Amino acid sequence: MIQRLVSSAILVLYLLPTADAQNMDGSPWAFPDTLKTIYHLGVQMRDGVELATDVYLPAAEGTYPTLLIRDMYSNGTNAVRQRYAKFATANGYAFVFQSVRGRYDSGGNWYPYFQEINDGDDTITWIAKQSWSNGKVGMFGSSYLASVQWLAALNRNPALVAIIPAMSPGNYYRDVAYPGGAFALLSRARWGIGLAGSRTSTMFPVDWINEIDHLPIETLGESLGFDVRHFQDWLQHPSYDAYWAPINLEQRASEMIVPALNIGGWYDVFLRSTIGSYKTMTTEAASETARSGQRLIIGPWPHAWNQSSRTGDQEFGAGALIDIEPLYLEWFDYWMKDGPEPSGAPIRIFVMGENVWRDEAEWPLARTRYQPYFLHSDGALSAEIPSSNARPKSYEYDPADPVPTLGGNIMEPSLRGPYDQSPLDGRDDVLRFTTRPFTQETEITGPIRAEIYAASSATDTDFMAKLVVVKPDGEAFNLVDGVIRARYREGFEEAKLIEPGKIYKYDIDLWATSYVLSQGDRLRIDITSSNFPRLARNLNTGAKFATTTEMRIARQTIYMTEKYPSNVILPIVPR
Repeated sequence: MIQRLVSSAILVLYLLPTADAQNMDGSPWAFPDTLKTIYHLGVQMRDGVELATDVYLPAAEGTYPTLLIRDMYSNGTNAVRQRYAKFATANGYAFVFQSVRGRYDSGGNWYPYFQEINDGDDTITWIAKQSWSNGKVGMFGSSYLASVQWLAALNRNPALVAIIPAMSPGNYYRDVAYPGGAFALLSRARWGIGLAGSRTSTMFPVDWINEIDHLPIETLGESLGFDVRHFQDWLQHPSYDAYWAPINLEQRASEMIVPALNIGGWYDVFLRSTIGSYKTMTTEAASETARSGQRLIIGPWPHAWNQSSRTGDQEFGAGALIDIEPLYLEWFDYWMKDGPEPSGAPIRIFVMGENVWRDEAEWPLARTRYQPYFLHSDGALSAEIPSSNARPKSYEYDPADPVPTLGGNIMEPSLRGPYDQSPLDGRDDVLRFTTRPFTQETEITGPIRAEIYAASSATDTDFMAKLVVVKPDGEAFNLVDGVIRARYREGFEEAKLIEPGKIYKYDIDLWATSYVLSQGDRLRIDITSSNFPRLARNLNTGAKFATTTEMRIARQTIYMTEKYPSNVILPIVPR
C-alpha cells in the first residue's frame, strides 16, 4: 500500500450520495394552492421495460409545456427534487420526474449512459401524447441529469424544444473515463463502483481515496467487494473505439436540433466538454434554430456549482453566485411559451482574479493573442526562445510513490478547485518553471496547451503539465492542468509504445480558464508524471492497461532548446 494521502476522516464525505449539484436553496417557489400529482406511473419503453415516473400538474384544466428531469440519484422524494417540481408548477409548467432504467423503482438493468438515448426519447414521446401536454418538453439538470438531456437529443424528437445541461460530459472517453488517455481512477471508482454500482445511491464504508491503490486495477472492484459490469467494461476499452463512439456527443452534434443553455465551471471535471458541446452545436447542429440557439455560462465553480463563492482555497466574492431560477425561467419561457428572447450576449464568463462577470460574443475570444512561454534549463519561463545548446532537465518517476492529487478539475469535494501547491514543494519528481513578475495586469482567457519535448527510459509513461499562479507573498495555486499518456501521443484510437531514450513531442491539453494576473504575480508551469489517485498510475512497463502489478521507475528528460522548444501557449487578451 502506498503512503496514505488524506485522513480517513474524509470517508464521511463519501457516505453522502453525489446528487445534481444545482443550487436552488432559498428559492421562492412553492406548489400552487391546488396541484394534481400522479406517483409511480409505469411509463413503458420501446422494449417493454417500465420506468417509474411522477407527474405534477397545475390543477386548472388545460395543456401545459412540460419540464422533465430524468434522474439516477433519487426517486424524486428528496427536498432538491421537490424544489424542482415546485419551480415548474409555480410557473405554469407540468413537471415530470423519472428514475432512469434500473435505478430505484424503475425496471430493467442499470448501465450508465447508453440506455438513456432511447429511454429519454421514449419518455419525451410519451409526455407529448398526454392530454395535459401541449407537446413541448424542456429538460434541465446537472452532471448525469445533464447527460440524459444530450443523449435524448440524439433522436431529434420534435417535442424536445429546449434544454439546460449543466456540468455535462460530451465525449465520454476523454471527459469521463480517459482524459488524455489516462484512466480517471478516483471518479470512476467512487462513482462507477461505489455510487453507480447498484440500484440505489447507497454508499458502502469504503475510503475511496486511500483504498484504490490496488493492483491490478482490473481486480479493484473485487478487492473492495464489488462486481460492477460497466466499470469492468471501461477498463476493457482504454483506447477510443466502437464502444465509446455512440456516446461521443461532440462527434454527433450534426444529429441534434435542440437549443441549449450550457453551464460550466472553470474547475469542473467536465469543463472541456461543456465548451466543446457549445462550440460543436453552434457550427454543426442539424438546424439553424439549434445552431443559433446555443448559450454558454462559465463560473468560477467546481462540479458542485453555484453553491459557494469559495472554490478550494480561493474566495471569488459574492458576485460569483448567480440567481439561476430567473435564467431558467427566461430560457424556458422563450422556447416553450413564446416569451421574450433571453437577454445578454451568447456567452457569459466569470473572469477570475478580477472577479467579475463579462459578456462575450464568441469562444475563443477573437481578440486573443496566443503567446508561447518557453521552458528554460535555469527554471525560467519566458517568451524568449531557448538557446540551441540549453541543457535538458530530468527527474525520476516512481509509480510506487506518485505525486498526490492536489486540486484541479475533479469531482472529489475535498480535492477539487484551486489549492495551495506548497505541500508538493519538496518533491524532486516535479520540475518547475516560473516567469518573472508581471509588470502590469495581464489577462489569460481561453484554451491553454503545452508542447513538451521529452524522452523516457520507459516504453510507456505519462507527462503532465500544471499551470500555477504565484502571488507576491509566495502563495501558489493551480489554475489549469492536463495529461497525455505517451502511447496516445498520436491519437487515442491506437496505442503506440515509445522507444526508450527517443525524444517525442507531447501535446498536452490544459483545457481553458479566465484569470487576470495582477502586477507582481508570476506564472509557473509544473511538469511531472503522476497525479494520484485522480489518475491511475502509469506503471511504465508498456503492458496492457489494468492487467499487471509490475512497476518500473522511469527516467524522464525534458528538452528545452531551439530545436526542442518545450513551451506553454497562453491566450493573452488585450486589456
